[in-house]
Amino acid sequence: MIPDTTAPAAGSAHERVYRSLRSRIMHGEIAPGTALTLRGLGREFGVSMTPAREAVRRLAAEGALTLSLSGRISTPELGAERIEELAALRGLLEPELAARALPRAHMALIERLRTINARVSECIAKQDAVCYLRSNLEFHRMIYLRAQAPAMLALTETVWLQLGPTMRTLYEARRRTDLQRHHRAILAALAAGDEPALRLAVRTDVTRGLKMLVG
Repeated sequence: MIPDTTAPAAGSAHERVYRSLRSRIMHGEIAPGTALTLRGLGREFGVSMTPAREAVRRLAAEGALTLSLSGRISTPELGAERIEELAALRGLLEPELAARALPRAHMALIERLRTINARVSECIAKQDAVCYLRSNLEFHRMIYLRAQAPAMLALTETVWLQLGPTMRTLYEARRRTDLQRHHRAILAALAAGDEPALRLAVRTDVTRGLKMLVG
């Protein structure tokens, strides 16, 4: 019997398309309402329609893509109410992740966070929305990985994924330069080992930051 070697290859192709598209969407590299096609994705990634279709279905299940009844694939366009709902979810999940991370927040971690925050400053100075979103999420993820709460982090990343394209549009429209003061409060609370202050700083960052961009 000849072994079936097609399944691993197909799985690998699907995973490659999924991960690349997921990263682009989360970091705002694709604008809201952008139409995608399976044929176009297949050409771009050098894969057949099947892995492209599976990647799209997976992302649609996470709310990162919308599929119309006619089969149109696009990135979601979020209204103010949906943005507020997702901001509220961030305000629930992320302070808890930060609090769970606090006992493992040694000085080496805080120094790495300061380095990332300096990169955030550079992105803001360059008015590079994708750079800002990528660095900002890296800052938060670096903290939350210390929480050792993978299910909670997965839910949080799904929220980030749904917000990605809209966040880029909002950032480019507002050009805010005062988005880092909350990060400084987070760093101060981590250094002091102050859980109530950390929860407040994270909640303020992930909710008021969005409100500043929407308002």
